[in-house]
Amino acid sequence: MYLDLLEDSNLYKFLFQIDQDLAEQAGRSPCRFCGARLHSACYLRRPRGLPAGIDPGPGFGVCFSFCCSGEGCRRRHRPPSVRFLGPKVYLAVCVALITFMRQGSTPRTTGQLKKLFRVDRRTLSRWRRWWQTIFPITAFWRRMRARFMPPVKDADLPQSLIERFTQDAVLECVMAMLRFLSTTMATPF
Repeated sequence: MYLDLLEDSNLYKFLFQIDQDLAEQAGRSPCRFCGARLHSACYLRRPRGLPAGIDPGPGFGVCFSFCCSGEGCRRRHRPPSVRFLGPKVYLAVCVALITFMRQGSTPRTTGQLKKLFRVDRRTLSRWRRWWQTIFPITAFWRRMRARFMPPVKDADLPQSLIERFTQDAVLECVMAMLRFLSTTMATPF
């Protein structure tokens, strides 16, 4: 069911539209530090993790960003993003769902994921380590983990987190989780 969602090009177009809306809202707000106007400072990324044969549409690789216009401030602001998980080169939905699908899987599943998403076994291992060692100690997670009852088990991340966003439709579940994670990297540099 999650694999079908990841292979649907409409998911990636939808994620791009959400990011455009989030960027538009962020661009209307002033600098968090000095109150000056923000100027567009978008840049191009080459996101990895798109399944073979998927065309997400023009502009999908644009990372929305803003730069303060205030003299002496000039800080960069990045709005929340449901496509990118901070500086990671792989798409957020892939980092979460592919790691989730890999938990407790067989080597055949690893081969299938590698073939579909061009993700190496070592990368999958790094993502698993990130979810279980780095993500749990971030200030974001220490602050947000209290919102979940019963508590999310760090040893079972991201599976235990994804299960908290259960909805009737798989897309709604995934979108709720991505909105939650989008706030992790929506901070000024």
